[in-house]
Amino acid sequence: MIGKFLKVQSLKSKIQSLFKDQRPKTKDRSQSGFSILELMIAMFILVILLSVALPAYQRTIQHARETVLKENLWQMRRAIDQYSADKGKLPQSLDDLVRDRYLQEKPLDPITEKREWNEIPGEDTTSPDGGQGIVNVKSLAEGTDGDDKQYADY
Repeated sequence: MIGKFLKVQSLKSKIQSLFKDQRPKTKDRSQSGFSILELMIAMFILVILLSVALPAYQRTIQHARETVLKENLWQMRRAIDQYSADKGKLPQSLDDLVRDRYLQEKPLDPITEKREWNEIPGEDTTSPDGGQGIVNVKSLAEGTDGDDKQYADY
């Protein structure tokens, strides 16, 4: 009977040792935490991840701005065409398009972040009087896009 008790007791102690805290023994258990080496490794991994993610994020933002610029120019050019078809003459400025509700407001140039545009005047061939008006709109932004095309050439 005592032999069975000792076998059960030794089995019980083996099971408890498996679930026992396996951390190294220190004098004071209240000082548990990360070592400086572990923190440095974590910081190094974070820096590597940021160095990969940040340029990709910046490229995405720049591509979005270029896409918005193209869309804004297309909308303004379409509004100029509609204005000239409806009124029989070219608008004198973008403000004419806003005043006559062809545009809700003067669009923002996403590259320069201003509402200033290069309004290209030309001869009004649709008007019986002749005269001048806006025939095209371009960006005042300097620089090139991802395909090395000048923003002013959009």
